[in-house]
Amino acid sequence: MREHAGDASGRGRFLLVVPPFTGHVNPLSAVAAELAGRGHQVAWAGDPVFLARLLPACAKVFPVWSPVPDRPADVLGFAAWRFLWERTLIPLAQAMLPGVLQAIEEWEPSALVVDQQALAGALAAHRTGLPWATSATTSSEITDPLAAMPAVGRWVSGLLTELRLRFGDPMAEHDLRFSPHLVLAFTTPALAGESAVPAPIRFVGPARRTAPHVEFPWDRLDDRPLVFVSVGTLNGDSGARFLSGCVDALGERPDLQAVVVDPGGTLRDVPDHVIVRREVPQTDVLDRAALVVCHAGHNTVCEALDRAVPLVVAPIRDDQPVIAEQVVRSGAGVRLRFAHARAAQIGTAIDNVLADDSYRAAAKRIQESFAQAGGARAAAAGLEAIG
Repeated sequence: MREHAGDASGRGRFLLVVPPFTGHVNPLSAVAAELAGRGHQVAWAGDPVFLARLLPACAKVFPVWSPVPDRPADVLGFAAWRFLWERTLIPLAQAMLPGVLQAIEEWEPSALVVDQQALAGALAAHRTGLPWATSATTSSEITDPLAAMPAVGRWVSGLLTELRLRFGDPMAEHDLRFSPHLVLAFTTPALAGESAVPAPIRFVGPARRTAPHVEFPWDRLDDRPLVFVSVGTLNGDSGARFLSGCVDALGERPDLQAVVVDPGGTLRDVPDHVIVRREVPQTDVLDRAALVVCHAGHNTVCEALDRAVPLVVAPIRDDQPVIAEQVVRSGAGVRLRFAHARAAQIGTAIDNVLADDSYRAAAKRIQESFAQAGGARAAAAGLEAIG
């Protein structure tokens, strides 16, 4: 077991271990900037081509091979969970581990910050004896989504135990998804509910980041309420159909304006009051929004609620149904069935949320909890305590 420590001035050297998933890097980029502003040294271990699109050019990146298979659009429900664990997370951990260990050898960090889905970071911490923090960029694991499915929960635990026995510390007993030192949860109980796992969790709320520059026709926006629509990467025919349903519903409501993200360029013949773009400066658009329609991706949900913007959520798979349930339970929005919602249902949901002030009031309560949690500053303070 090697000992690593910060320098004599008390400044730490942090290595951030991340998978090639945008929503898992963006919150940590704000934390990295905060750590650097406090005089600490920060480096990343991850896919260099992927990280080059998300991080500043000056970021120090140790290249780590991070293969991720394409997942068919029709893999849903438990099949999606099985694919995520058996075909993605477990192979990803095995593939990333040599690169993460090499990065530790070269960088000599005082602590690791490990994304919850970059299990190689936890395994490397086991091997080296380094203190480490878990970065939980989605709250789905915090609330134990498999509690109602104990057999599935035991299956996941078995996979993690096998992985630890093969590549980590056989004597360790804790879950690789939850550091025994610190778990940073980028949410608050006002949205996620209380933690259901025995780990030292610090709820910090969303970490606001500086969005990359993206061209946008701001002069087309006026004083009408703005609806922002984003469902991530389109999921086959159902994804295109949902976006089309959103445009049809909004086309019937000229008293509103809309910005629709269409990364695949599938939409045609949209009305003038609906702006369709392949890419948008999301956080800047959210600053103007009155309502968000999305697939319940954790980052988009939290970025909306961080601005007290209520939601219409239509989850697709993975953690999205869990996040959608959190939105509904908190009173900050309503839920649609992604594969079955058509223009009429989407339009009714938009009308109901915009007309009922209780949704915005609930979003405002969550926004206030986010502000009190501290965001990137609170996360950096927690990391200073272990690194």
